[in-house]
Formats: sequence, structure tokens, C-alpha cells
Amino acid sequence: MRTGAIGASWTRGAIPWLFVGPATVMFAIWVLYPIFDSFRISFYHWSGIGHPRFIGWHNYAELFASDTFRQSIINNILWLLLMMLAPPLGLAAALLLNQQMLGMRIAKTLFFFPFVLSQVVIGVVFSWFYQPAGGLLDTLLRGFGGSGLAVLSNPNLVTFGIIAAGLWPQTAYCMILYLTGLNGLNPEQIEAGRLDGARGLRLLWHVVLPQLRASNFIAFVVTIIGALRSFDLIAVMTQGGPFGSSSVLGWMMYQEAISNYRYGYGAAVGVVLFVIMSVFIGVFLWRILKTLN
Repeated sequence: MRTGAIGASWTRGAIPWLFVGPATVMFAIWVLYPIFDSFRISFYHWSGIGHPRFIGWHNYAELFASDTFRQSIINNILWLLLMMLAPPLGLAAALLLNQQMLGMRIAKTLFFFPFVLSQVVIGVVFSWFYQPAGGLLDTLLRGFGGSGLAVLSNPNLVTFGIIAAGLWPQTAYCMILYLTGLNGLNPEQIEAGRLDGARGLRLLWHVVLPQLRASNFIAFVVTIIGALRSFDLIAVMTQGGPFGSSSVLGWMMYQEAISNYRYGYGAAVGVVLFVIMSVFIGVFLWRILKTLN
């Protein structure tokens, strides 16, 4: 009887691993192994064909002396800072759409629409929007008495134009997260806050936001990751131009490894990007855990 109980207990303990095991194996093969292999390849000179040649830290020395790398770092920082607008904008949209008003279902659908669009489609749409001759932005500016503005061909504006395109679907994603969180609020806490005199921003800050910690966490982490690994919109809208002014680390890694056949150098860019992402996400997680404790 005891042996049967032990066997049943072992079976119950093994069942979860039968579900988790295949995903863990796939994660190790397609995520963990490429990460560690990128570290290894970054110390080699390799065109993708033939035998790689070990060159030590040469790729990193060349990388940190590169003007393109410095411009890519600056653009990644801009992406990170400006994309942080997505969570508060998404929260504002969620608070608006959470009201019981006529036509809110249609409004939710319109706000949700950018999230289901491919990044490629968004890039093409915003490229049309920014067209200096006949684009919607050009038409609006001329309608208000202004002159045409070539956003994507202006080195000083191009990164901000692409970030605006990325902010549109990211705000929709954050809105969905906050709508889900708002639907799970404890009505008793909200009613207690109102009885204590909390209204408007005070109610939001002291009663609603503490209950949205999970939504906040997911929104900020996903936004940070998306900002640092930005690639799709740049590839569609500018391909890093003009003159490399809109390049980011993700695009630089692709260009060096795929277009220039410098897999070691491209891997070095990827390692730097991985370290930056790990630092930002690690600090954010530490702050969140410190707040929870």
C-alpha cells in the first residue's frame, strides 16, 4: 500500500513536467543556446563560411570606436525614454474606455485596432503619413498655413518619427493590459476610498494604481524590451537612414551579420544589446520587488 502511495505521488509530481518539459527543451535550444553561442562567436572573425578565426576582444574594441555604434546607442536611449509614454497613455485610454457610455464598444475596437496590425503594416502606413509631398502630415501642415516636412529624410527628426509610429501600437497593448486590470479591481476598496473622501487623482493614486501592480509590471517590462529591441519599423521605414541617423543596435546587428557577413562583429553588437537589456530589466525588477516587500 505504501509503495502504491509513493508511486501515485511520483506520478502526480511528474505530470507537470510532462507539460513543461517540451517547452523547456525548445526554450533551451532556440533561446538559451543562441545567447551563449553569441558570446562565443563575438570573439571570432567569421563570415559565416569556413572556419572562424579567434581574435579575442578585437570586435568589441572596433565596436566601441564606431560612430555608428554611438549613434545607435543614442537612438536606443531615445526609444527607451519616449516609449515609456506608452504605459501612462495606455492607462489613460483604459480609464476612458472603462466608462459605461454609449458607443464604448466601438471605441474599444478602434483603440484595440493598432495592436492587431503587423509592425510592417504600421511602418508602411506611417511612411505614407510622412510623405513630404501629398502625405497626410504634409496636407495637415499646409492646411494650417505651414510648409511640408520631410520627417524620414531629416536626420534630426527621423528617429522621433519612427518612435511615434512605434508608440501607437504599444499604447494599444498597454491599454489592453490596464483594461484587464481595471476589470479585476476590488469594488469594496474603491467604495471605501470614496467614503474617505478620495476623488479623481487621489482615488487613482491611492486606491486604483496599487491594485494595478501586475498590469504595471507587465506593461513596463514589455515596453522596455520592445524599445531596446526595436527593428521592424526601422527596417521598413528607413533601413537605418538617412546616413545611419536612425540606426539602433538591433538594426546594426542585422546589417553587420546578414548584410556585411561579419558574424563575429554582429554577435558583439548582440551581446552589448543583451547586456543593456539585462541591466535595465534587472534594475526594474529589483525596484518592483523592493516595492512589494
